[in-house]
Order: sequence, then structure tokens, then C-alpha cells
Amino acid sequence: MDDPFALFDRWLAEAQASEPNDPNAMTLATADSTGRPSARMVLLKGHGPDGFVFYTNRESRKAHDLRANDQAALLFHWKSLRRQIRIEGPVVFTSDAESAAYFATRGRESQLGAWASDQSQLLDSRATFEHRYAEAEARFAGRDVPCPPHWGGYRLVADVIEFWEDRPGRLHHRQLFGRRDGDWSAWLLYP
Repeated sequence: MDDPFALFDRWLAEAQASEPNDPNAMTLATADSTGRPSARMVLLKGHGPDGFVFYTNRESRKAHDLRANDQAALLFHWKSLRRQIRIEGPVVFTSDAESAAYFATRGRESQLGAWASDQSQLLDSRATFEHRYAEAEARFAGRDVPCPPHWGGYRLVADVIEFWEDRPGRLHHRQLFGRRDGDWSAWLLYP
């Protein structure tokens, strides 16, 4: 198959049919300005040839890393399917309109939590966070919760995508796609 996005769609659909929890979960790896790496799980919320989208607090550690170094990597691992996909490339902001549209689809508790949380910052006690959550509940009682100014989306624009499938005897199948000047090429890799 020569289209990495069609292959990604097929594999994601198979994961959605078989994975019991969050088949759209992916590891996001970033590095700060000194090159110190950090990885965490985030949820894929949109994808296509223009990139792979996730949302977060834009004051979080991952956001600080991405401001310092816009290169990142994603990893999908579906253990039950014995497959993984690695994706690498630069990360850009989604538009404010796109961020607000997605934010409106989130559950109200998640929306309020985005207002109450200083994600990745030190917290003196759980009670402080719960108090801030209660303040957000009161502030937005009886009305829609708008997207906070410090919250939004990121799009990783893939320039490398690798598909890995487990095979008996560790004779795995690996297919690498790379983009140059907008065109994709495909290669096989030794396992």
C-alpha cells in the first residue's frame, strides 16, 4: 500500500473494533530546549493528510516543550493487534475556531476541569483543585462553558510514518513512509 493515511485509517478502524479502551490513545514524545525528552499519553482527536490532532492546556509541560522545539513523535501501540505506528514531524497550532469547536464537544466536567487546572504545575493539595473546580462550576452555571484562552489543539504534520506488525520468530514486518517536497515514498525496513 502506497498511501500511509489509508493504511492508518484501516489500522485505526481495526483497533476501534477490537481494543477495549481508548484505541485513539497515543504516546506523545517531546523534548525541551536542552533536548531532555518527555513522553505521555494523549488522545488523537482528528487526523488526515494535514496531520494528527490532539488538545491540551497550552501552559502544560508538553506545550512548553513544543514552543521550545516544534519536533515531536507519536506512537500508537495496539497490544491485542500486535501492531504499532510511529509518526514524526513538526507540530503547529490548530486554529482557535477548530479548538473551540472541539472544546464544545467535550463533556461539561472536562470543560470545567480545563478552566480549573493549571496542568503540569505544582498543586499544594487536591482540595485546592476541587475548590477551583467548584468556582468554575459556579462561574458557568446555567450556560455553555467557553474554550479557555490557555487551551487548544496541536497538529503534528507527519513527515515520517512507520507501520510495524508482529510476526512469528520476531521476523516482523516494517513499512516506512517518508515525505519530501510533499510527495510520499515507501520502503521496507529490516525487522
